[in-house]
Amino acid sequence: MKMQLLFLLLTVLSINCYSQINFEKGHYINNENQKVQCFIKNVDWRNNPKEIYYKLSEDSETKILTIKSVKEFEIYNISKYVSSIVKIDRSSDNLNKLSDKKEPIFSEEELFLKVLVEGKATLYQFVEGNRVRYLYNKEGSSIEQLILKRYYANEYLVAHTNNEFRRQLWKDLKCSNFKMSKLEKLAYKKNSLIRFFIEYNECNNSNVKNFEKKEKKDLFNLNIRPGFNSSFLSLIRKRPSISTISPIDAGLESQLTFRFGVEAEFIMGFNKNKWAIIFEPTYQYYKTSEVELTNQTVKADYSSIELPIGIRHYFFLNDKSKLFINGSYVFDFVGSKSTVDFSFLPNLEIDTRHNAAFGIGYKQNDKYSLEFRYFTKRGFFEKATWNDSNYNTISVIFGYTFF
Repeated sequence: MKMQLLFLLLTVLSINCYSQINFEKGHYINNENQKVQCFIKNVDWRNNPKEIYYKLSEDSETKILTIKSVKEFEIYNISKYVSSIVKIDRSSDNLNKLSDKKEPIFSEEELFLKVLVEGKATLYQFVEGNRVRYLYNKEGSSIEQLILKRYYANEYLVAHTNNEFRRQLWKDLKCSNFKMSKLEKLAYKKNSLIRFFIEYNECNNSNVKNFEKKEKKDLFNLNIRPGFNSSFLSLIRKRPSISTISPIDAGLESQLTFRFGVEAEFIMGFNKNKWAIIFEPTYQYYKTSEVELTNQTVKADYSSIELPIGIRHYFFLNDKSKLFINGSYVFDFVGSKSTVDFSFLPNLEIDTRHNAAFGIGYKQNDKYSLEFRYFTKRGFFEKATWNDSNYNTISVIFGYTFF
């Protein structure tokens, strides 16, 4: 029931907060070559979009533009895309699915292409999942793909690479300062190609605009994360060899304890920095006094280092505040003296199973945060299969980002 309520809350929160993505100043050019000033929804696309949302004014209704109705659109000082019918090679880059043909297999498609560098020679990018293609044109000529293709050359499945893009650039983009050795070292990567196209345009005295020249993004955060755990342990100890003896069924007392973690957060550089991978080594403990049973007492003394590894998603409310949700798989490394002690039965060494955790929180000024986190049930006796146990925890976590 708790998990269902948490899932419903996160779903509603996701729907409500999605609309908080900003509409930013820009323009689009329609098929009649009319330039329309507007506000475009900046999703910071990782994959090239197929449609965009825009408003003619900040207070007007949201409308949609498709690739069929617009020649280009630009969000000022952020990004620019052009619509073009191009020949694109979609051959797989997966080693298990490589083609046995050296030449690209083109299909003609209408795509939004991201402009990386604009000038006498312009560089474009197309991204779809793990497939990345770069394209170019010179002085208004048709846009062509820069060709790089991996393929199997023979029946022994040895992978080769067709680096035709170097020959294309050597042929079409001449500069007195360029030597063949420069092209031989050129990588089919965004930063390398951007540098090459900027150098070419500057060499030919062309005005050049680098759309990737942005402010440095903060892609790593180190957070101190103290907080409190509310934990409860229930035990069922069975003795199947003696059927006449009833099992011990004990619910140990709920404890409010301190926890302390240090979280490394790696921000993914797309979709407006809304996604992050998180690692949070955390010290936590649970210790009870003796609980009276029918014929004996039982108590628990448990400490561990937890290592949640997961994904976080942010919902921006404004420039200074944001909500977030995260899900993690939690590895648990138990302290050497962690046991459940019985007065008349052998004591049990705690050996936990891993579990999952789900959190919802708020962050202010990219510094201060508060999170409520729910942990799924954690088994306590991995090796003693004749014992059942459930360890339940809800956490309140305070955060401070100092790096």
